[in-house]
Amino acid sequence: MDSAVSVVVCTYNAMPWIEPCLESVRGHETIVVDNGSTDDTLALVRKRFPDAIVVEQENRGLAAGWNAGIARASNEVVFLLNADAWVVDDGLDELARFLETHPQAGLVGPLLRNPDGSLQRSVRGFPTRWRLATEFWFLRKLGPRTETLNGFYAGSFAHDRERQVEWVMGAALLVRKRALAEVGGLDEDFFLFSEEVDLQYRLREAGWECWFTPAAEVTHVGGASHGGTLFKELMRGHLRFFAKHHGPAEAERVRKLLERSLRMRGLLFGGAGRGQGYRDGARWLASGGVPELLAEPR
Repeated sequence: MDSAVSVVVCTYNAMPWIEPCLESVRGHETIVVDNGSTDDTLALVRKRFPDAIVVEQENRGLAAGWNAGIARASNEVVFLLNADAWVVDDGLDELARFLETHPQAGLVGPLLRNPDGSLQRSVRGFPTRWRLATEFWFLRKLGPRTETLNGFYAGSFAHDRERQVEWVMGAALLVRKRALAEVGGLDEDFFLFSEEVDLQYRLREAGWECWFTPAAEVTHVGGASHGGTLFKELMRGHLRFFAKHHGPAEAERVRKLLERSLRMRGLLFGGAGRGQGYRDGARWLASGGVPELLAEPR
């Protein structure tokens, strides 16, 4: 690997995936921002990757971790890599070459694969009230490969060729520091979900292009740091995005849509587990308006 790229990995109890993650980018300047791990993450990093720059800070979320790492990066191009993801072969060099040949690209994401080698669909459409309705009311099941009924998950996107996209999942993103600086970096009001959606929305608004390329591949476990337990934060991320980009009235409409859909899901699934999670989410969404929910301590 010889491309001038700095790698930023934000960790929180990242065992056992942090080792293959960092091994896959060995040779690049690497900044590990730890958000208060209580497992052996830091001990392993310091032992196995002594050249990595380690930044320890309180857990203020993924966006804050990324910003802290980007601030320490010495290269103009920065690779934001999840702690439960690792680059396949020369994927990082492929991404760097892509940016070199696409001067208007502020960001590019690779093809993601699950650990079993299957495709992990990573291209998405920006949230709209209709797109959330198709997801949370199961309408996308009626047309999973259509833009009309599955636009949020970009159901018609084949992931087989490079092209501009609305946004790509934040598991692995190569970004220009100049583009980040132009839009003010990551918004640290987003704790875990929707921070990459907000970033790519602002990049596109500022005239930068966001791209997907299958020439580079990254394996991504998915949900390893939170185990799917932060459902309320997922809802809060949606509300914050709408309040920021579409105004308080539209955010309130989205809150009501999500509340009703989760009540429906809670009835359908019943019992404990997912059903209880949906019912808890609906109760939280009904406990106040958007400003109160966004201001509520985590």
